[in-house]
Amino acid sequence: MDDEELTSILEDAGLSPYQAEAYVTLLELGTASATDVAESCDVPDPRIYDVLRDLESKDYIETFQQDSLSARARNPDGVLEDLRSRSNKYLNAAETIEDRWNQPEISDHEVSIVKRFDTVLNRARELIGAAENQIQLGVAPAQFYELRPELRDAYERGVNIKLSICTEPDDEVPDVADIEGACTEARHRDIPSPFLVLVDRTWTCFAPHRHSVNEYGVLVNDRSHTYLFHWFFLTCLWEIWDTLHTERTPETPTTYVDLRHAVRDIDPLLQEGASIKATVRGHETDTKAEVELTGYITDVDYTGSSLGQTEPVPLAQLAGRISATLDVDGETYDIGGWGAVLEQIEIDEITVESVEFE
Repeated sequence: MDDEELTSILEDAGLSPYQAEAYVTLLELGTASATDVAESCDVPDPRIYDVLRDLESKDYIETFQQDSLSARARNPDGVLEDLRSRSNKYLNAAETIEDRWNQPEISDHEVSIVKRFDTVLNRARELIGAAENQIQLGVAPAQFYELRPELRDAYERGVNIKLSICTEPDDEVPDVADIEGACTEARHRDIPSPFLVLVDRTWTCFAPHRHSVNEYGVLVNDRSHTYLFHWFFLTCLWEIWDTLHTERTPETPTTYVDLRHAVRDIDPLLQEGASIKATVRGHETDTKAEVELTGYITDVDYTGSSLGQTEPVPLAQLAGRISATLDVDGETYDIGGWGAVLEQIEIDEITVESVEFE
């Protein structure tokens, strides 16, 4: 590094141009009078005394009287520590800028595009850790094991978790023992899939599958957009694939977080004359107030019912508006599923407590 470059860097570190020149000159001369320093650099003679005193106040040099004012550079330990500290600050600032550029701030009702899959995975891990009601995810086996600790914690909190394991030909499907305690139900899709995590009907974490040409991710904090990803999950990652593990048994109570799946099971029972007691947990669509009601389901209605009854009802017939009627001590409530507007209550969870036939 030449004198000009060193002088420029010292200026960046807080010295004035004259102070930087005088200090570099003293490093070369060792000990010198103020006059000799001025003659060896571009500092004007009338200014050299003030410049040397300023450098002394900054602990760069020390001055003394020897016929005339003389100066020498101090032990540079203090200067080196200061420069290294500034260097670390620049490095930290550079890393912070890079991190923020790759992972922009995530605010409410926002769709964020990020550059690295790790950003998507880490955000999914955080959201799973904070989930309150339900999680749907489609992941490769390795990704499942990455998220398993957070999934286990969510499961222990009572979160309903639907897990789709998506494999390539050379992948090993996780053992059922590894899956138990990390989800409510798991299915196996033997085709690779994008990485997808949906949390509490609001958050989506999405990234293309690992063979995609471009690495990027999408983070969504919006119920309407997340609803679209929900249908991708249902149709592509869930509906037709074989079950690996489930906690559902023929005995009640059975809990659903999707009204469509509940109606699919309830409708045939109603047609057979069953009396179905259920508890609904959700919120009022107009006031958003949380509600929990227990009563009897007396009717279900869905757009595709006019197409004719088959068993089980295809998902396509449940794709339109869907609702159920809940009778609570003679007072009836219309309940709807995700995104309900016309019904009185949007359910978060419906539990069938009992099914009785007369």
